[in-house]
Amino acid sequence: MRKKTFTAAALLAAATLTLSACGSGDDGKSPIAVVSEESGSAKAATLLDKPFEKPDLVLTDTHGKKYDLRKETEGRPTLVYFGYTHCPDICPLTMNNIAVAKKSLPKAEQAELRVVFVTTDPARDTPSELGKWLKGIDPQFIGLTGDFATIQAGARSLGISIEPTKKDKNGKIVSVHGTQVVAFSPKTDGGYLLYGEDATVDDYTKDLPKIIKGAKP
Repeated sequence: MRKKTFTAAALLAAATLTLSACGSGDDGKSPIAVVSEESGSAKAATLLDKPFEKPDLVLTDTHGKKYDLRKETEGRPTLVYFGYTHCPDICPLTMNNIAVAKKSLPKAEQAELRVVFVTTDPARDTPSELGKWLKGIDPQFIGLTGDFATIQAGARSLGISIEPTKKDKNGKIVSVHGTQVVAFSPKTDGGYLLYGEDATVDDYTKDLPKIIKGAKP
């Protein structure tokens, strides 16, 4: 795997170019266009020279309560992913990879880490449905739903494009979205690392201890 270094502005500009339609047979392999890269590195992380600001998102959690992303995750290592529970491939794989890697952390660090799954399909992903789905992956993961336009704006602020759910050529309802996982530093609350859908359990296992401390992998 490669270590890639992007500017936040370049990511925002490129985000609408390539998207992944989970389970739709879409050929897009990468959620963003490559701006520059450094070959020969075993790093899975994309390190931003200028971190993203954490989205100002106030949504509804799996208990039906208001969840202010900035307030609730302030000063905590946080991973944010936009996806949907009906996704048959990328979304559950990504969440399960993080869940398995998280178990390798000491209990105190597991409790400190915040993993936030924001649905891109709020019409079907009710708080109850999100709760059931995430419980099967990791009960500590946080699921958020709400108004689609609000979610879309929050994703775009991180260079992640999402589109309303639609039917593919086979009549299946799919949610087209970027597949980056954004890691936020507990020191600055800035989103300084990106992981694509090719990040493995081993990648997260190696990097999470450093993310917990706000260090560079």
